[in-house]
Amino acid sequence: MGTVHARSLDPLPMQGPDLGVQPDDIEAPGLEPEPKQEVLENKDVVVQRVHVDGLGRTKEDLLTYEIKEVFRATNLIDVMRKSHEARHKLLRLGIFRKVNVVIDTSQGEGALPNGLEVTFNVTELRRVTGSYNTSVGNNEGSMVLGLKLPNVLGRAERLALQFSFGTKETAYGVSLFKPQPGNFERSVTLNAFKVTGQFPWSSLRETDRGASAELTFPLWRTSQSLKYEAVWRELSCLARTASFAVREEAGHSLKSSLSHSMMIDSRNSTILPRSGALLRVHQELAGYTGGDASFLKEDFELQLNKSLFWDSVLSMSLWGGLLLPIGNSSTHIADRFYLGGPTSVRGFSMYSMGPQSEGDFLGGETFWAGGVHLFSPLPFTRRRGGFMDLFRTHFFLNAGNLCNLNYGEGPGAHLQRLAECVRWSYGLGLVLRLGNIARLELNYCIPMGVQSGDRICDGVQFGAGIRFL
Repeated sequence: MGTVHARSLDPLPMQGPDLGVQPDDIEAPGLEPEPKQEVLENKDVVVQRVHVDGLGRTKEDLLTYEIKEVFRATNLIDVMRKSHEARHKLLRLGIFRKVNVVIDTSQGEGALPNGLEVTFNVTELRRVTGSYNTSVGNNEGSMVLGLKLPNVLGRAERLALQFSFGTKETAYGVSLFKPQPGNFERSVTLNAFKVTGQFPWSSLRETDRGASAELTFPLWRTSQSLKYEAVWRELSCLARTASFAVREEAGHSLKSSLSHSMMIDSRNSTILPRSGALLRVHQELAGYTGGDASFLKEDFELQLNKSLFWDSVLSMSLWGGLLLPIGNSSTHIADRFYLGGPTSVRGFSMYSMGPQSEGDFLGGETFWAGGVHLFSPLPFTRRRGGFMDLFRTHFFLNAGNLCNLNYGEGPGAHLQRLAECVRWSYGLGLVLRLGNIARLELNYCIPMGVQSGDRICDGVQFGAGIRFL
């Protein structure tokens, strides 16, 4: 076990790299020029066998998809390049701790004069691995404990159990991840979970128990996902002073929904990009597959980034969303949009904009938010590539609005309502990038366009998270 054989496929044309040095460019006084030798990269070779040594529980048919391009190599340079690419594909499967490649001439019966053998020496991950780390969400930190069973069925499946405890949320669940052999971007994920969260801006505590099944696949230049989710939601009041509108929403509900997401992401970084764009569109339909929540929910996110002079970056973003009830039902407080805070419209308290009752914010059925940001290096720092490169100065202008709709009115009235009473803010601050995990912001904010009932944060505001407006 551990050896994969395949016949040589039709060779593909390959243009070798130009090293910039020609034989005629090399001269030595007193020596006669030697006859020109055939360039090694242009010498025809045939990959006769590929060996994978070190396999235990991994099925050989899975690896055939990842190494098949090695047989298409037609010269030595091509063999080295395709073997390197195959090594990265094997590591990407998440089932090997180490992968080494050895290329040698063919030996034994049937060996061709120009035949090669490629050997991948692999070391599998242990059957059970544990992890302990911290994560940063939208202005929330969590401690995460995990237990993973990689390659549990021998074809890159992964079974994971996870428990997280945060300042506002506690969650645990189990998931099974199954990729498609030969197409790692196409996968199926099954989840079962329980999440308990506190929402002090609405005086609510919510406990979700549910299961989901998600299919992820690429389509042209996009990443697509289809998901079914069934969630039993239990809402209770977080404080005795909760408003009557919140108490009306308390109790049990069942949401059964189908959702679709599409994303195009050309950014060079997800945390603090210097270039590229992001487009994310999400739709969710609930009610047609059971449950007592019936709605159509649409939201999108657009971000553009452009590098400027002096290593500065101009970033522009736009968010929007619409929640439409289906039939005679009304929207639920757990399904509505919320806006405001250090990760969206800065200068306002967390999710403390829009409709509210007795100090409790109830969310809205439609919203929009936009931002313009200028990031630049710290002044008076001459050295590049050190610790100070993790910091950026930050100048921003944010605006947005959140409201409910009267569905007896037309689209013109809806747009007019969104254009009225716009909240906006501006300011400057300091940004710290925590690798590719999260970023921290410390801003001085000046909120404007404040409406009655809004909670503001006039002055210094701290934010931590992954997704920022």
